[in-house]
Amino acid sequence: MRIKYNAPTVLTYAFISALVLIFTQLIFHSLTRAWFTVPGRGGFSPFVLRSWVTLFTHVIGHADWNHLISNFAFILLLGPILEETYGSFSLLVMILITALVTGILNALLFPSSLLGASGVVFMMILLASFTNFNKGEIPLTFILVLALYLGRELFNSFKSDNISEFAHIAGGFCGSLFGFFRPGRF
Repeated sequence: MRIKYNAPTVLTYAFISALVLIFTQLIFHSLTRAWFTVPGRGGFSPFVLRSWVTLFTHVIGHADWNHLISNFAFILLLGPILEETYGSFSLLVMILITALVTGILNALLFPSSLLGASGVVFMMILLASFTNFNKGEIPLTFILVLALYLGRELFNSFKSDNISEFAHIAGGFCGSLFGFFRPGRF
């Protein structure tokens, strides 16, 4: 038996995120803050390349190992199934769109910076609930996942913490749209 690199998009994403965290903790202590965190409202400058880059790269940066592991436990579980269903490139495009949407909304609406893959996690959770979707139907699993996961995020959004429930909600919204419109393989 041999080990297979079965989900190239998901595995590469996980390895890059882990490497960024390792480099941040051991060598370049400001790496995550500089290149893998999207600034909050007032911190985005359209004339600075780094501001544009971080709209996409913030989903790679993580505050610590607990943050990375909690996100990638879901991504490594759901990602390969979604990658097999939609294709590696299509899943990459969905991840990039979700990163861009959550990054732009954070830079426009919220005063705090944003980092981490939780928007991508919620995109994958809602997208996975569409696996048995037929045209003209809305899967009950989607409705239940929407109520449970996004309902919890709406409730938690009124608490004061360091978690961007809005990124979770925006990611879930992206996953819902991807699932509903069923993009084929790009």
